[in-house]
Amino acid sequence: MRYETLEYKKYDEVMYKYEHSSGLNCIVIPKKGYYKKHATFSTHYGSIDNKFIIPGDTEPTEVPDGIAHFLEHKLFEQKDGSVMDKFAALGSRPNAFTIFNQTVYLFSCTDKFRENFELLLNFVQNPYITEESVEKEKSIIGQEINMYRDDPGWRVTFNLLEAFYREHPVKKDIAGTIESISKITRDTLYKCYETFYHPSNMLITVVGDVDKDEVFEQIEKNINAKEDHGEIKRIYPEENTELHKAYVEQNMPVPTPLFYMGFKDSNYRLEGSETIKYELAVKLLLAMLIGKSSELYGELYDKGLINASFEYDFSLESSYAYSMLGGESVNPEAVKDSFIKEIKKQQKNGLNQHAFERLLKASKGRYLRQMNSVESIARSFINLFFKSVTMFDYLEVYDTMNFDYVSEVFNRHFDIDRLALSVVKNSK
Repeated sequence: MRYETLEYKKYDEVMYKYEHSSGLNCIVIPKKGYYKKHATFSTHYGSIDNKFIIPGDTEPTEVPDGIAHFLEHKLFEQKDGSVMDKFAALGSRPNAFTIFNQTVYLFSCTDKFRENFELLLNFVQNPYITEESVEKEKSIIGQEINMYRDDPGWRVTFNLLEAFYREHPVKKDIAGTIESISKITRDTLYKCYETFYHPSNMLITVVGDVDKDEVFEQIEKNINAKEDHGEIKRIYPEENTELHKAYVEQNMPVPTPLFYMGFKDSNYRLEGSETIKYELAVKLLLAMLIGKSSELYGELYDKGLINASFEYDFSLESSYAYSMLGGESVNPEAVKDSFIKEIKKQQKNGLNQHAFERLLKASKGRYLRQMNSVESIARSFINLFFKSVTMFDYLEVYDTMNFDYVSEVFNRHFDIDRLALSVVKNSK
């Protein structure tokens, strides 16, 4: 069995990469002496993938919203019982999640790794879906949809995405709607499974004190031999650079108004390390402008306009990009106005290079600390792998990041005309 060894001596880390004959990529990152072992089996398939051309077809297939999440639920039910019960009997902690562009199945354990890993490999590859179970699941997921519909934090987030995008499915709830899941059938689930759960569209990561040869041998033995069926053509609606809406407000029973604001970014057609370089630059700029060590954060906090709930992030994928920042505030509009004022001041006076260098160093330190968590390592590798980079590539980007590039990104991303605000507040 041949695999690739990638050493990162600067960080005292090594990664082993093996590609199965089916096209499945497998990564092992050994962490000698760690008591916990963590494994994931993920597919590059999420809630936004509702229109696509199946390899070999010429016409698009369109499926109901929420089907990726629905399929995640169904894989845990097997003909001989619940997969969750099987993991519990082995003393491990299993989980799964669906986000916009991926679905991940995982477990953590301290012993019986081989048995747990075999269970993970087998149940993800062998769906057991009946018409009866599909109808039963609609009721369960319907309750979940209603729960999130009544969650102020969830609504303020998706209302901001609604402000950004007119058509793109990223603005839609990951679980879909009651109406959309009512259209899901057993046949449609299997069609999506066969399309997106092909090994060539998937990734296995194992992190912990494990033997790489044993892991790869187990994969070789358990993965179904399939020929690479070719590229899946994902179809997303074209969005212009303008906002769909500048402001969205929703009334809900909250003690303090919630808000998120952010910028719609059209610079998402990047590849490889350029993707993570741009992503890191925007995150550093957010820290410079309104991070906890910034002058603006201190002013807003002292005035009672923000509190410890305040956070920020930036998302950049192959068909969309946006920043998002917010939390609780008695006056979200005042926070927005102060933020715009700060941006204009920095545009006029120039960014502070000393602040940039300090925050770059601090950010790299936090990223390096992730290397102490098997869960964080695995999650980072999944997110970056589908962008054709690795966690170690991200570390290299820190070393090449410079003030001139960050200044260019500042002028590009922080366009006031593309700043939207979402607010959830009590109507009383």
